[in-house]
Amino acid sequence: MPRPILATIHPEALRHNLARLRAATPDARIWAIVKANAYGHGIERVFDALRGADGFALLDLLEAERVRALGWRGPILLLEGVFEPRDLELCSRLGLWHAVHCDEQIDWLAAHKTQVPHRVFLKMNSGMNRLGFSPQRFRSAWARLDALPQVEEISLMTHFSDADAPRGIAHQVRAFAETTRDLPGERSLSNSAAALRHAADAQVRGDWIRPGIAVYGSAPDFPEHDIRHWDLQPTMTLSSRVLAVQQLQPGDTVGYGSSFTADAPLRIGVVACGYADGYPRHCTTGTPVLVDGVRTRLVGRVSMDMVAVDLTPVPQAGFGSAVTLWGRAGDGTVLPIDEVAAAGGTLSYELMCALAPRVPVVVEG
Repeated sequence: MPRPILATIHPEALRHNLARLRAATPDARIWAIVKANAYGHGIERVFDALRGADGFALLDLLEAERVRALGWRGPILLLEGVFEPRDLELCSRLGLWHAVHCDEQIDWLAAHKTQVPHRVFLKMNSGMNRLGFSPQRFRSAWARLDALPQVEEISLMTHFSDADAPRGIAHQVRAFAETTRDLPGERSLSNSAAALRHAADAQVRGDWIRPGIAVYGSAPDFPEHDIRHWDLQPTMTLSSRVLAVQQLQPGDTVGYGSSFTADAPLRIGVVACGYADGYPRHCTTGTPVLVDGVRTRLVGRVSMDMVAVDLTPVPQAGFGSAVTLWGRAGDGTVLPIDEVAAAGGTLSYELMCALAPRVPVVVEG
């Protein structure tokens, strides 16, 4: 028998979330973001559910090859562009679109010998200060690209730093709009938070949106809003079972470091899940968990292979009881991954991407 821990991918939830984003931005096309192995879900596992998107966006050539091997003939965008000159050869062969964010990438294109001109997305650093040309240098970069026979079409893109936060996006939208006002080409600005929070502004929607985390069932602006507010569904469930039951007396402690001490008689369940499975070690007593669909809490410190949960709210639970660490329980009760991530001082992105290779993964249906 395998150890009773399992990650389940929910294709219908992926389809629902994609449709929800399309409804929010009906006149924009959608990149399905599948970088980081589709946010830990697995590109091959999510492909069928996300093929209703208008294109796939990702980071590296190996991911692009995997998407092409699955039969996708539509647009594929390399979000960080190429990393060395010879990557352009594969872009030509696979028909990849790619971001251009620095002078070196333009130099490589100028030296690239190709029969088929490239579609590029010129990136502006409008305030994120990661990749892209500053507004002061953006137009000269556009002029260099426009003069190259290796370039067929130039689209324009930027990325928001605070679409999910009080500062908002106005300062970046203004910088982008002022700099690109009379330049031709399609625009791509919105991430998940911008697509959901600022979708009423056509300038923000642009021609392409790039939703990532919302497609995978996480609220991009949690805790201000949760997935219920945005009508999103969890796309990954991490589940396990109770391995053992312990009866504590007042003064008894739980786990390494004795970080939890019982102040009254307490029945706990020991669950097959730990940080070696990708569950955050920083989750402390009080982190939410479902046992037989009933909400309860973690007690004590997360160890490599086990956690302990309070069985007080679910007295009928015992050996073999179903445990939902995040996602959807068998009775339909949902524990949003955002809540678990917040308890561990991190984000849902990290939990999804940190799922350990030793955890079996199945696709529902």
